[in-house]
This record gives sequence, structure tokens and C-alpha cells, in this order.
Amino acid sequence: MTPTSSSPAPPARYAAIDIGTNSIHMVVANATADGGFDVLSTEKEMVRLGSGAGDMKLLTDDAIDRGVATLRRMAELADSMEAEVAAVATSAVREAENREVFLERVRAEAGLDVEVISGVEEARIIHLGVLQALPVYDQRLVLVDIGGGSTELLIGDGDAVLDARSTKLGAIRLTERFFRDPSPGTRDTADVVVTPERAQACRRYVRASLAPVVFELANHQPTIAVGSSGTVSTISAMAAAQRGETDPQINGSTFTRQELMHLADAVVACPDHKRHKLPGIDPRRHDLIVGGVLLLAEILQAFDLPSMTVSAYALREGTLFDRFAAGGLSSLRDLRRSNVARVTEQLDPDPRHARHITRLAEQLFVATKPLHNLGDAEQSLLEAAAMLHNVGLFINHAAHHKHSYYVIRHSEQLTGFSERELEVVANVARYHRKSHPKQRHEPFAALSPSDQATVRVLAGLLRIAIGLDRQHRQAVESVAVRIGAKKLTITPQGSGGQFELEAYSAANRAALLAKALDRRIVIEGA
Repeated sequence: MTPTSSSPAPPARYAAIDIGTNSIHMVVANATADGGFDVLSTEKEMVRLGSGAGDMKLLTDDAIDRGVATLRRMAELADSMEAEVAAVATSAVREAENREVFLERVRAEAGLDVEVISGVEEARIIHLGVLQALPVYDQRLVLVDIGGGSTELLIGDGDAVLDARSTKLGAIRLTERFFRDPSPGTRDTADVVVTPERAQACRRYVRASLAPVVFELANHQPTIAVGSSGTVSTISAMAAAQRGETDPQINGSTFTRQELMHLADAVVACPDHKRHKLPGIDPRRHDLIVGGVLLLAEILQAFDLPSMTVSAYALREGTLFDRFAAGGLSSLRDLRRSNVARVTEQLDPDPRHARHITRLAEQLFVATKPLHNLGDAEQSLLEAAAMLHNVGLFINHAAHHKHSYYVIRHSEQLTGFSERELEVVANVARYHRKSHPKQRHEPFAALSPSDQATVRVLAGLLRIAIGLDRQHRQAVESVAVRIGAKKLTITPQGSGGQFELEAYSAANRAALLAKALDRRIVIEGA
């Protein structure tokens, strides 16, 4: 018999979508054997999703329509290429009070589940992209990513993030605040009016806004400055044009602070109706370039950076590596665990108790799976909430559960989680004691119905686990669980054998889980 030959399996194919304030980007790539990617296609659509001089509180109906239409086209392209998709959204969606309207339409009309990420998480993922684009692994870098609504700054050393900040300074936000003509009419490029006085006011505002960030980051003493995304790439192309270069390569290109200062003077002095003709400019960005150039000039000045190197990779490529690279998900879990453990060690007066009740809570989670039907993702959130439930004690014992919610939601150290995931973790920690979740509690009411149900289950499990270590002596080493038609029986186990106080405390805390699982809960020994 002649042996048959089989064709090699096609490579796994993935797509990453970055939903920014100004533009939506997509990259489609094949996974390679060495853990990297071969880019097949890139897409970009300038949709101007966000607008506003201060907080971008609302996405307009027109912006939502443009965004959904663009994402539908990109999803169709990814589907035609048989690519698995990850989509993340940044400043405009993050800040919008009506973001759920946008996210639900994208889910319904484009078939995409979008992760809304924090500014610090955005910086971490961009850093991953930069490390794939430039040979900077062995250098301490300051990364600057100027978007439409925010600017992310990060100090990196190798693959470690030493510090990161997100500021509400972006090209669109500064343009709206300082250079939009307030006269009636549509908000198109003709509304932009630049004067030396407006430019100086913009500089002063940026300088004042950057001052605390510079104070916090400057001591890291980076040896190289890296810039990413559209504004920086456009500035690099314009600087190259000033030098007489044609068709410059963006990735790895550099420009000096002196060149940037000359460019800032040129874009401010240029008549508004001629700015789109400046050499090297992307005509689609000519209304935003003044705000972007002035912002970057102030950043380089504030950090005393002599030059900047440009990375062609940014958030979309970083998302590709973060979500889909070989070992990416396990690395993400490791990142989460290490960040959670660090915050717990810093803020919880008894981290040993936190680690112990986390183990008990996860045992309860696994044993009760037939009732709650939650998966690995929710177990990971329970793990984080259990570890962090007492970090609010750092502020005050009174109402420390509420303080824990605040710390979790506002910590810049908890990278690796999406905004939604952090909100669930924070709510679970908030309900580890005292009141049960209620619709009059605004953070809980803002969750989707499915996330509300998850919080009830996870917080119920956490309450019982905490009760089982009431004396912080780790006497209850494990639990046995029996599921009946109407009853759930939990048996504390341990070498000491005396758990009366722990069982009593757990029984007193069982009401939330009993309601969530629709079972009477019996703690043996209570």
C-alpha cells in the first residue's frame, strides 16, 4: 500500500483590534513556530469616536454609528480570513457614560466582545508591542504613546514595567480645548484656529498637567525615549521631510528635541488653511497636529530627553502578543497573580490569611461548579478578589470593604485585567462583609445582569471562606462539599479537628451564597 501524505495544518490566525479615540486599527497575522507572528493585513479607519475638551462623557450617535460600521467591516474581514479576534477599547469608550450602548451595538451588529482597558493596562500592552518592533530590551526606556484622548507614559526595563501613568492629555482633547473655533457650525477641520496666544496657553496647560507625572517618573533615569501611534509617527515623518528625506521608514526612525521644537514653531506659524500641505504631514491629521506636536515637545522638554525613537508597533500589535502569543495566556495569568500578590503584601496587614482564604474559596468554587456553572475566568477573578479583599484596611478598618473596592478600582499596579474584570473583582471584595449586593449601590447596579449574578456567587463563596478562618490561625485546612437537592453541606477539615468558632462564623455568613445557589447551606460543626 502506498503511504498517503497529509498537508501540514495551516497556521493559527489571529486578529487584534484597537478601538481608539481617533482611529480604529486592526492587524491580522499568522502565528509562527517560534512564538511570533507574520502580519498578513493591517486596517485603519479614522472614525473620531471621542470628542471633548475635558472629560469625554458621551459618545455621540454619529460617532457610535461610525464606530459600529467600521467594526462590522473589520469583523467581516477577520471572519473571511478565519481569524480569531481580540478587541480592546481605550480612552473614549473608557470615559463615556453611554459606553454600554456602544458595546452592546458592537456585540449585536459586529459580533465582537470588546474589552475596555485602563490607561495603565493600555501602556503595558503597548510596551509589549514596542518590544517586538525595536531592539530596546536591554535598555531602560520611557515609552510615550499619544492618543486622541489620553497619553500613556511607561518606564520599562526588559519586559518589566517599572512604572506607568495615563494622563488625560491627547491630540483631540487639546485641540478641542484650545484650538476649536467656538463659532457656530459643524465640528470639522475648518473650525481649528491656531494663534500664538492659544498655542502658549496650550503649552502652559500641558506643562502644569505633566508636572506631577514627571516628578513621579523622572527618577527612573531612562536611557532611551520611544514613541508610538499615529501622532508620533506623523511627527517623525514631518521631521524627516524637514531634513529633506523622502519616503522615510517609520519603525526605528528618530528625531531630536531640537527638530521637534522647530517643527512646533512651524505648525503654529503655518496658516490654518495651509497646514494640510506641510511636508510629511498625514492630511487626515492636520487639524490635530498642533495639539500633538506641542504635547510631545513639552514631554521631551520635561523629561530632558534629547531624542525619540519611533515604534511602528503599538496597542494592536501588543494585543496580538498579549492575547495570542505562545504562552501568552499563562503569562497574563502570571502577571495578574504577581501584581495582586504585590498589592496584598503592601496593603493587607495579614497576607497569610488572604492566601489561606483564597485557597478555601477556590476549593468551594470548584466543588460547587455544578450549581453555578462558572468557568476558569470567573475562578481567576475570585482568586484576585479573595487575595485583595482586605486591602482597604490600609485606609481604615471602619467600612474597609468599601475602601477595598476603591483601592482595587484605582490602583495602577493591577495590570493584566480589563476594566470589566477589575470592576467585578472590586465588587466581590466590596461584598465580602456587611451588606449584600443591592441595586441602589451604584457600582453594582452598573454591572451587566450576568456580572451581577457572578458577583453574588463569588462574594458568597468568599464570605464563607473568610468565616472558615475567623481566627486567622489556618485551622481549617480544606473543605468537603456535598450537594443535595435542596441543601449544600460544607464540612471543615484539618488536623486540629476543633472548628466550632470557624463553623459558626461561616454559617453566619452563608446567606448570600444560599440565595445565589438556591440551596440551604449547612456548615457541619456549627
